[in-house]
Amino acid sequence: MSESREFCPRCGDPVPERRDPLPGEPRGRDALLCDDCYFEDFDLVDAPDRIEVLVCSGCGAVRRGESWRDVGARDYTDIAVDEVAEALGVHVDAEEVEWGVEPEQVDENTVRMHCRFSGVVRGTLRSAEVTVPVKISRGTCDRCGRIAGGYYAGIVQVRADERDLTPAERAEALDIAESYVADQEADGDREAFITEVNETDDGPDIKLSSNRLAQNVATRITESLGGSFESYPTLVTEDGDGNEVYRVTFAVRLPKYAEGEIVDPEDGDGPVLVTGVSGRLQGIRLASGAEYTSAFADAEAPDATRLGTRADATETTVVTVEDENAIQVLDPVTYEAKTVPNPAFVDGDADAVLAFEHGGEVHLVPDDEAERTAESARSGN
Repeated sequence: MSESREFCPRCGDPVPERRDPLPGEPRGRDALLCDDCYFEDFDLVDAPDRIEVLVCSGCGAVRRGESWRDVGARDYTDIAVDEVAEALGVHVDAEEVEWGVEPEQVDENTVRMHCRFSGVVRGTLRSAEVTVPVKISRGTCDRCGRIAGGYYAGIVQVRADERDLTPAERAEALDIAESYVADQEADGDREAFITEVNETDDGPDIKLSSNRLAQNVATRITESLGGSFESYPTLVTEDGDGNEVYRVTFAVRLPKYAEGEIVDPEDGDGPVLVTGVSGRLQGIRLASGAEYTSAFADAEAPDATRLGTRADATETTVVTVEDENAIQVLDPVTYEAKTVPNPAFVDGDADAVLAFEHGGEVHLVPDDEAERTAESARSGN
């Protein structure tokens, strides 16, 4: 009685009985070969003879196909490792694959990658070593080319209504723009960038790469600093399909009053230290320490007289606390003792307070801690 056996189709030697291949496993002639014949032409690793990499000299992005990709590499060696890892192929039959790479810097633009691989194939540990030269070329990506060429599509102009921007407002507006654009870049938007910031006497002009980006920056500035913005499109050209291309200016107008200003709403209850301008105008009454909120829904609407800013207040000596309604302090200008209202934000044991003089009248001003306490009380924290 003859034994049913399988035979190697190349050498004719008998081979052990094999299970049927699972879905996705090779079913061709090589799967039927004996181990000797199978390994005769076996290559554990498929590696190119040479890899050429185009790297942007401006931002370090790598050209892959028709697009540029940010790879986050620390240097060209990191780029070479990444490109080799992308280019090398390990045989589909290999299991428990391990590999390592040892870069050799040949010159400024060439890194020779010595790669070692091991894996189990047909129950046999196989290993291989390959050396792949990586040639680094430098170029300019589309993004850096646009930046260098001064390209922009949208402008955000930050101004204030009937006043100059404060240094803090200028700084915050720019920080909002830079942070938002940086977040977009971090999320993979390579077309998001600030082309230029022009500082004018009236406020900064921020040139951005797209109208969408500019609109989102304008929205975030007004959400943080109050006010509103309007858009003014200008036709600049037509694209290759005949579509009109517009450059849009987003004119941001911050509220009439800024945080830290001292104003008199002229409602009979005295001056107010402005503490908020988003939505309704908010502040602290200097005479009583009570909360002030404008009756108008728009922070630009109240018609108040500007008296100065919190920075104009100076420390002065408390002469005596007469009662809960009155306190005597030295006039910060004339140094005469004057009796003024005793607001709630003044500590009854204080030896000195902040005072602001305008038109011969002295008004006490809350310090930073007193203002934070008042704001916390208003917010319920």
